[in-house]
Amino acid sequence: MKMKIILISFSFFLMAGIGFAQKKNEAKSIINEKVSIKKYHNKEELENMQKGQLLVLYMERIKSLVNTLPYIAFATKPGVTMTTLGIPNTNDNRKILDNQFEATEDYVKATTEFQNTILPYSDTRNLIAAILFYEEIMKSLHEYSEFH
Repeated sequence: MKMKIILISFSFFLMAGIGFAQKKNEAKSIINEKVSIKKYHNKEELENMQKGQLLVLYMERIKSLVNTLPYIAFATKPGVTMTTLGIPNTNDNRKILDNQFEATEDYVKATTEFQNTILPYSDTRNLIAAILFYEEIMKSLHEYSEFH
C-alpha cells in the first residue's frame, strides 16, 4: 500500500513538471499584455485633474508607447506571438525576446525613476499637451494596423 502511494505521488509530480515545462516553451506575445490604455481623455477632462493624476497618466502612456513602438512592424496590439508571425518558437528566439523584454523593463524603470523626480516640476499645460499627444500616437497605432 505504501509503495502505491509513493508511485502515485511520483507520477503526480512528474505530470505536474511536464505541464509546467510546456508553459515555459509556449509562444509569447510580442507586445506585453499589460500596456493598454484604459481610457483616452480630452483636454477638458485633463484640465479638471490634479497634477498628481496627470503625472500618473503621463507615465502610463510612456510605458505603453515604449512597450509598443519597437514592434509595430509585427503588431500593434497584444496577443500576436512569434508563432503567429511565422517566427520559429526556438529556445534562441525566446531567449532574444526575453532579453528584449528585460531591456525594455530596465529602460522603463530608469525612465520612471527619472520622471518621478523631475516631472513634478513640469508646467501643467505642457503635461496636458504631452498626454494628449501620446494618446494621439496610441490611436494612430490602432489605425496603422488597418494599413496592412
